[in-house]
Amino acid sequence: MMTSVVVRADDPVFETHVRPILKANCFHCHGEEETVEGKLDLRLARLITAGGDSGPGLVAGQPDQSLLLKRIEAGEMPPGEKKLTPAQVDLIRRWVASGAKTARPEPDKPPEGDFTEEERAFWSFQPIQNPAVPAVNDVASVKSPIDAFLAARLQARGLGFSAEADRATQLRRVYFDLVGLPPTPDDLAEFLADTAPDAFERLLDRLLTSPRYGERWGRHWLDVAGYADSEGYTEYDAVRLYAFKYRDYVIRSLNTDIPFDRFIVEQLAGDELIPQPHQYPSPHQADVLAATGFLRMAPDGTASGATDVNLAKNDVLAETIKIVSTSLLGMSVGCAQCHNHRYDPISQADYYRFRALFEPAYNWQNWRTPPQRLVSTWDRDLTLRDIALADAQRILNDQRGRELDAIVLEVFNKEVAKLPEAQQPLARAARAAPAETRTPEQLQILKDHPSLNVDRGSVYLYEQARIAEFNRQWDARVEEVGKLRPPADFIPFLSEVPGQIPPTFLFYRGEISQPKQEVQPGDLTVLAAAHASAIPVDDPALPTSGRRLAYAKQLTDGKHPLLTRVLVNRFWLHHFGVGIVATPGDFGYLGEKPSHPELLDWLATRFVADGWQLKKFHRMVMSSTAYRQQSYRRPELDAVDADNRLLGRMSVRRLEAEAIRDSILAASGALSDKQYGSPSPVTVDDDGQNIVGNDNRDSAGRPEGVRKSLGEDEFRRSVYVQVRRSLPLGMLEPFDMATLLPNCELRRASTVPPQALLMMNNELVLREADRFAHRVRATVGDDATAQVTLAWTTAFGKTPTSEQTAGALAFIAEQTPQIATRIPADEIDKQPPAAEQALANLCQALFSANAFLYVD
Repeated sequence: MMTSVVVRADDPVFETHVRPILKANCFHCHGEEETVEGKLDLRLARLITAGGDSGPGLVAGQPDQSLLLKRIEAGEMPPGEKKLTPAQVDLIRRWVASGAKTARPEPDKPPEGDFTEEERAFWSFQPIQNPAVPAVNDVASVKSPIDAFLAARLQARGLGFSAEADRATQLRRVYFDLVGLPPTPDDLAEFLADTAPDAFERLLDRLLTSPRYGERWGRHWLDVAGYADSEGYTEYDAVRLYAFKYRDYVIRSLNTDIPFDRFIVEQLAGDELIPQPHQYPSPHQADVLAATGFLRMAPDGTASGATDVNLAKNDVLAETIKIVSTSLLGMSVGCAQCHNHRYDPISQADYYRFRALFEPAYNWQNWRTPPQRLVSTWDRDLTLRDIALADAQRILNDQRGRELDAIVLEVFNKEVAKLPEAQQPLARAARAAPAETRTPEQLQILKDHPSLNVDRGSVYLYEQARIAEFNRQWDARVEEVGKLRPPADFIPFLSEVPGQIPPTFLFYRGEISQPKQEVQPGDLTVLAAAHASAIPVDDPALPTSGRRLAYAKQLTDGKHPLLTRVLVNRFWLHHFGVGIVATPGDFGYLGEKPSHPELLDWLATRFVADGWQLKKFHRMVMSSTAYRQQSYRRPELDAVDADNRLLGRMSVRRLEAEAIRDSILAASGALSDKQYGSPSPVTVDDDGQNIVGNDNRDSAGRPEGVRKSLGEDEFRRSVYVQVRRSLPLGMLEPFDMATLLPNCELRRASTVPPQALLMMNNELVLREADRFAHRVRATVGDDATAQVTLAWTTAFGKTPTSEQTAGALAFIAEQTPQIATRIPADEIDKQPPAAEQALANLCQALFSANAFLYVD
């Protein structure tokens, strides 16, 4: 054992300061592999001192005599383009200069798993606590325990909450948070007129029971699940015809407020909750099977042209692990696929233990392609009906063939009658004989008289009108039976084949062609002290391995250090714009530390105690003083908290791409309320823009004919628009729609010129601005002041001031004569009046305004 020296408070120590730098940049060559480069192991300070082929790596207290530091400062280590930062180099120099101290005596060799006490003690790996609610001076501002946690931090800096936002602002905020749509002018008038003390709480209850709620919060979950209606992976980007079943499951589940622990268990192991075989599922069973679509969202090219199918199989599993780990654990487990994680205490063996949870379902040695991972939703009666109708169609086709053969024979006899009488027997014998047994004479007569070769395929040449009518009648009969057949309907799901449990091997450097030792399923090793985990290799009580079900139950037992913290942080993010942990997909060393760790743990504990009910969480958060604050900046707050991490005010947030499109359609009155089912397709228009519409392109990708209208489906909410990886909707893309690589852990809100250009030129924006103007004029008539008031209130959720009204009226008054002069005389009766077109220009300006695109 190596004895550490006395460490002063400001001295760098190996475990805390230096080892993380070396781990991220050097361990892969100097410690982790079986062959250590230059025989220099950097995983312990004593091993660095001992050195390798070139001699001692460092001399404690003498940085200029330390070979490791010399090589680092010369840029020779690490090799390649990536170098240590000046701050990191300086830290290592100070460590060596202060005596190369360690926090404690080191072992003779690195321990199994190679995790230090500092790594194990990291905040997110510790058991969740239930901290006491702090006492604060400003008791009047505390409407919820949430407020007490926040106020305590503000109070410590001599600050407090901002004033409460006006009621119109609160209304718009609540509408977008819960249903993702703007309030109507009637909604605003009703809320402003409701002076009852519980008006706000009743507003929450009403919106939480709206079917629009599941669409709004379903979209948030679909981001982290990586939801897509196409396979991706290859340029072909095959369409997933039934992926929407998972989307619908998510929306329905959130609308019915199923406990979130059950929501997660069904997504991870719904198939193991349903008796095998999965044929003829009940509606409930079908829904639970659809939940496992969560594990079918990763790009999959195994049936759509992947060049290396084995690599594609491995990538499906790797991307699925990334989706699961970032969405549920807030950890990038995938970084340990090829080597130990460079920053977090996740070993390569951990990665493959985690992989072993899913490998029985993603058995790459007995792979099932996406089309093979479908189960029919039909019940037994529907299946029998389809079989009977298919038999009926077959019988009809057989009868059709027999009648057609009779016509062929009739035509043949007419042609035979045209021959000399002596040749007619030979012609009949030639037709009756099998082709391979015909005599030379028979072959010759058929050659000399081609009209004798009449058959089903050529009979129309002899009797065109008759055969056309024959086909019309028979096609109609077969089609009528076909209409009675139920349409095919499938659920894409994940399941295991009973009796097939492949071994999981650790792959050397992540190469599937280089398997090493076999590993057993399990959770991350670093969590063992805080949360015991025992995953069966093969559960004897189930026909399947039971691994995913066991893991799902352990994950949702309320004691897992990561899951509930990750969940409540995501919920918080969608109410305040930033999570308590600002990196919702990374609770590791590279992620942000929680701004309010005690509040995070209190929320996680409360969420479990409240039965994992998300709607209760909404009510609790949105009833707080913190949520109902105004968003105006305050100099004293900005001086100490410019990023508003202490939440002394509400943050201004830009709407997500889907909410912008949906709000435009809602303002114009075009938005459809149709729920569920197949997505509205996305295609390319004549200008090369990706739009909602039917595909009318030929095989070369050129527009062909007139595009057929989708009708109502063109105006559905964006959550129901096809998510095609190769065709991101042009209206959404500039506004930071979810990226599917393979999932979206956090949407960024950028401000870039293409956004303004889209609002100026996009066909949908222009068309809906016209429709908005027509709707306003149809509602209030020609009164320009009333038009401005209605348009303004509809777009912004608040009535305009007298100054704003005057400015809008001046705009319309200026625009109207200019537009009138540009309308050709022969178009006056065909175009909207100039005043309405001017109003449309105002409506487009309202769509483009920050007051429309942002929520206070």
